Amino acid sequence: MYLHLGQAVVVNQRDIVAIFDMDNATWSHRTRAFLEKAEREGRVVNAASDLPRSFVVCRKGKEQQTVFLSQLSSATLKGRAEEGWLE
Repeated sequence: MYLHLGQAVVVNQRDIVAIFDMDNATWSHRTRAFLEKAEREGRVVNAASDLPRSFVVCRKGKEQQTVFLSQLSSATLKGRAEEGWLE
């Protein structure tokens, strides 16, 4: 199954490592450092037309992790993933 993250970005659910709420997760300095490093390395994909509300960490096989920023809430993404929802 695939999960629609916004702005015509779709990922395979098998590749999803985690879904995070942007407001709660970015309180941690480790999370902010992780996101900053991913940005510097060009591993961030912005799927948000507005301010991102969540981010999804994906990994395909042994490739490095890719971070997708989404304007959808983590609860919405979780619900879509559980329902097998595809837009």
